[in-house]
Amino acid sequence: MIRIDALWLCTQSQDMRAGADRLLSVVVNTVGKAQAHHGYLFANARASRIKLLVHDGFGVWCATRRLHTGQFAWVQRQGALAPALQLSRQQFDALVLGLPWQRLEELSVISRT
Repeated sequence: MIRIDALWLCTQSQDMRAGADRLLSVVVNTVGKAQAHHGYLFANARASRIKLLVHDGFGVWCATRRLHTGQFAWVQRQGALAPALQLSRQQFDALVLGLPWQRLEELSVISRT
């Protein structure tokens, strides 16, 4: 298993034809550096496909996932938003399943209204 200590959601959409080298240059140009054991998530403009780039300390791994219907819950980049947002493991797990990861805390509590 590849160790991933931190996960980053890169908010700007990417062309999914991009390979590991091109995505790595996007990380370095927007975040400043690609750290070992960090994962970087990218999506296409329609948010129907995502790529995960992981630097394992020796090289990079690139994995792809797509939804046949619907889209991933993705952050739309607007103005001064950060180029990358850090995700928890639970948020990542929900995101790759196509679930609303931004609402995990709200959905984890059942209350009477």
